[in-house]
Amino acid sequence: MPFTLAIIGRPNVGKSTLFNRLVGKRMALVDDLPGVTRDRRIGDGQLGHLTFRVIDTAGLEEAFDDSLEARMRQQTEIALQESDVALMMIDARAGVTPLDAHFANWLRRQGRPVILVANKCEGRAAEAGMHEAWALGLGEPVAISAAHGQGLVDLLDALRPLMPADAGDDDTPVDDDDQTMPEEEGEGDVVDPEVELTRPIRLAIIGRPNVGKSTLMNALLRENRVLTGPEAGITRDAIMVDWSWRGQAIKLVDTAGLRRKARIDKIDDKLEFMSVGDTLETIRLAHVCVLVLDAGAIMDKQDLTIARHVIEEGRALVIAINKWDTVEDHAKALQQLSDKLQTSMPQVRGVPTVTMSALRGQKLDKLMDAVLDIHKVWNRRVRTGPLNRWLPAMLDAHPPQLVRGRRLKIRYITQVKARPPTFALFVSQAEEFPDSYLRYLVNGLRESFKLAGVPIRVVLRQPKNPYADKD
Repeated sequence: MPFTLAIIGRPNVGKSTLFNRLVGKRMALVDDLPGVTRDRRIGDGQLGHLTFRVIDTAGLEEAFDDSLEARMRQQTEIALQESDVALMMIDARAGVTPLDAHFANWLRRQGRPVILVANKCEGRAAEAGMHEAWALGLGEPVAISAAHGQGLVDLLDALRPLMPADAGDDDTPVDDDDQTMPEEEGEGDVVDPEVELTRPIRLAIIGRPNVGKSTLMNALLRENRVLTGPEAGITRDAIMVDWSWRGQAIKLVDTAGLRRKARIDKIDDKLEFMSVGDTLETIRLAHVCVLVLDAGAIMDKQDLTIARHVIEEGRALVIAINKWDTVEDHAKALQQLSDKLQTSMPQVRGVPTVTMSALRGQKLDKLMDAVLDIHKVWNRRVRTGPLNRWLPAMLDAHPPQLVRGRRLKIRYITQVKARPPTFALFVSQAEEFPDSYLRYLVNGLRESFKLAGVPIRVVLRQPKNPYADKD
């Protein structure tokens, strides 16, 4: 277990800004509005030569009922239990508030070393708050400005005596995501690369608000890792957790729900715009996306929009129909889904579909089996020889049409990438190549080489005419 810091404090004192500064990138959403962070977020931080794990937490509220604020406070308590040192942060410009004093007293009773961090100290307005901070009884405050990167050397000096001697050693394996696929020797038409167990699959859980994404994540992890509840839109940040399934390393990401753009007001829902951007970036970096549907409203217009976006990004897709235990006519619901996929997403045939109940933990094994299977197909590679034996048969069965009175010539095909399977097709008149014939070839690739359910990309290449530049 790496050395861990938990950043704790009341809302809007700059905890997420410091978290982003320590991890060296914008992982957590930051805004002037209090209470942006709700779930605890974990990242790998570095300060000077010291490396550690850092946890961003929700702003502490004195709530002990069943409210969302109380559930956020419970997440913060879990973060403190997992940490070795707590960074108690205050806003030096606002001075010490009664809520700061209350939680400082609470931290002293938790048996964890505490470093008092006074944030927003980039001007003279913070001097009074720095003096007040001594009254919290947590020792000398460390003056920093997380937004401007000031005072981090002093924070390093305060951390160094509390950290083990080997805290500067970083032996974390590098996740090399090289998508190029060299030619391989052996028999058979297709090659299924063995997925390295130490190389994690990036698995994103996506969907509309309140369909059960966070409940699914908690069910897979078998712990209350992210906040859940009847309120729609609880999740704001994309929360990543390192996990493993049957020995396969997985980076599991819970995301904010994606509503239709027409329902988002740019002024009133600034945070939602930020959350949507975070979710779209998660999809772009994912390997496999699990699109969670509500069994009561299967594959509505927004679900189709999200699914199309996943395919356009070249990610593998698995559809999970949640709350299946509430459906009365299972056959009718499945037929409805099949019809919508065939009419609205014909470019991707064979997308795996799993019916499940996240709340009851039903069919989670089947869901993860589908994820691993589609990930293998997404990584699949077809050899050049079989491809060019397949191509003439496709041309004979359905010859290319004439373009400007000339027959299209298709000379050669090879796979240039996996993740998703990407092919280069060498043709004449590439700019005039009909989309209908390209779809015909893509469907043939999908059926002949077992590429069902993943996006297939074909890049048209036209050999250069050696006589084009000559008089």
